[in-house]
Amino acid sequence: MHNAAFAALGLNWRYLAFEVDPKNLRAAIEGARAMNFTGLNLTVPHKLLAVDMVDELDASAKIWGAVNTIKFTSDAAGEIRAVGFNTDADAIVTSLREDLKVELRGAKVLLLGAGGAGRTAALKLAAEKVAELFLVNRTVTKAEVIAGEIMEQFPSVRVSVGYPKGDVDLLLNATSLGLKSSDGSPLNEKQFLLRQSRAVYDMIYRPSETPLLQLAKAAGCKTANGIGMLVQQGAAAFEIWTGQSAPVAVMRRAVEGSVYGV
Repeated sequence: MHNAAFAALGLNWRYLAFEVDPKNLRAAIEGARAMNFTGLNLTVPHKLLAVDMVDELDASAKIWGAVNTIKFTSDAAGEIRAVGFNTDADAIVTSLREDLKVELRGAKVLLLGAGGAGRTAALKLAAEKVAELFLVNRTVTKAEVIAGEIMEQFPSVRVSVGYPKGDVDLLLNATSLGLKSSDGSPLNEKQFLLRQSRAVYDMIYRPSETPLLQLAKAAGCKTANGIGMLVQQGAAAFEIWTGQSAPVAVMRRAVEGSVYGV
């Protein structure tokens, strides 16, 4: 999507993918700095590690506690500094509003997963003033830690660990269950039925329809996968690097063509 966007704007830039072992992440960032890269994107498991590997954190990275975008910039002395950003949090909200037409303020939300993506989503949803947030995670203590953070930072949001008794406006999957063809649904339907949720969003975008989304459609829920979030976080990174407005429609077509062959 980035190369399609560069071409659309006539920029002589190139976006490349590199597989980096976590133990080599610091060296990779320093190598990109030395080679005069404009910036980097980071995905799991690098987002949390990079917080301590950049020279400066943008407000977005400070608030959400993770770095998925780095921009290299020269300071007054001519030294190249690595600045860390987080474009995931805003991308989640934008995609929920555009792809599911969900109004988050005052909503009741069930969030599955308390890893890096789950934590960012939980804090962002709280910042958007959802009324109630239910956190479910295989390791309960991780969900409890996030719940504690929300209670401290967003006391007006009612947060609890475990499945809700009644209906919710949104069920959001931030786990990795659904990535593999052998995966089942991340939801325990003995404790919560899909028909209790008006809308279901799965951050996974490949496959386009996870077992969770298939079941949600059958239950009559509005559904969307994570393709919109992917595009929106990429568009924000594009604007950080280039200082130009991202051609979002071009980027989305490129992603859908690459991922789904359409």
